[in-house]
Amino acid sequence: MRIFITGTTYYPALNGQAIFTVNLAEGLAQRGHQVYVAVPSEKVQAYHTERNGVKVEAVKSVSMKLWHQDAFFSPLPGKAVRAIFDTFRPEIVHIQDHYPLSRFIVGAARQRKIKLVATNHFMPENLASYISWLASIKPLFNWIGWSWMMEVYNQVDIATAQSKNAAELIRKQGLRVPVFPVSCGIDLRRFHPDLSIDRRACRERYGLDPHKKVFLFVGRVDGEKKLDVLLRALAHIQSADVQLAIAGRGAALESLQALAAELQLGERVRFTGFIPNEDLHVLLNSADVFVMPSEAELLSLATLEAMACGRPVLLANAVALPELVIEGVNGYLFRPGDPLDAAKYIDLLAGQPERWAEMGRASVAKAQFHGLDNAVRQYEMLYQSLLAGGPLPVL
Repeated sequence: MRIFITGTTYYPALNGQAIFTVNLAEGLAQRGHQVYVAVPSEKVQAYHTERNGVKVEAVKSVSMKLWHQDAFFSPLPGKAVRAIFDTFRPEIVHIQDHYPLSRFIVGAARQRKIKLVATNHFMPENLASYISWLASIKPLFNWIGWSWMMEVYNQVDIATAQSKNAAELIRKQGLRVPVFPVSCGIDLRRFHPDLSIDRRACRERYGLDPHKKVFLFVGRVDGEKKLDVLLRALAHIQSADVQLAIAGRGAALESLQALAAELQLGERVRFTGFIPNEDLHVLLNSADVFVMPSEAELLSLATLEAMACGRPVLLANAVALPELVIEGVNGYLFRPGDPLDAAKYIDLLAGQPERWAEMGRASVAKAQFHGLDNAVRQYEMLYQSLLAGGPLPVL
């Protein structure tokens, strides 16, 4: 198949949408398909490259770094997009969002009667955390955000979402086309329990106490992740031997560091900064518990990767995160936005070190369903069914 994939972010970005798009595109290429990706250029100027069997067209873009350092959009993509359609002649177009480049490509594909698939990575909360005054008009903002998305997604043939809850969420927001829950997938060859890792050396490399019980967050350090909840929870815990590690970079880093200083958390919290991708599985294997306080996760690749490495998890009880937890078996859920409830479960987990291995094994078992190979095969089946014009597969 000739598959054309587009979205607003791709390698070298390391956000969830970029990681998924790279994994899908390269996974399809490895299975023998021709894959072309178009994204706004992270260098602003247009360029063309090929990476791991995938042709990548970086379309001339405008930087939105005043809003977010990794945000770019392509306001006038017509010439570049038409050239791809004319030379590559895709059989399937797969969009990852509803922003200008994807919106233009949907129109071009419909004109050419090419089958369209859309995966949703969006919630209005993803944008609201960067515009503080929106809190006063949140219902209106949410309605505008979802309507803006549905205008594009209701033009495709089928949609996918990363989890059952994520699929149900967009149905409720007005999606009229068939929607399938398909995991984003994680590389189980990379992310697995690894007893050969020198946990002490890894902790020392990132300034973590080798003697503490380390609760780790990995991901974008942005407002939507609600990391302030963890910092406030840390101020209320009873356990004296817990250290919180916040790994990553983002727009909220300075404000969170200021909050940690205000709460006088000292060495109880450590901001590690950016973690190189090749070191991520090492850090995950070196922590004791993984925590995710976000209220806007349609699946959470970071959580799945931690689970695959055998970590117990403590997650906010919001959107898709409950699908990853069997309470008391591989972890716990706390009330979203509630530092006192989060503190209660941090203390509970910190007091159960003898159960961590058992809970970790349960996490590993639950993560197996989300293997990347399985996710790529499911997308391949969806594409083939669309092209054949027969009944869609049961996933």
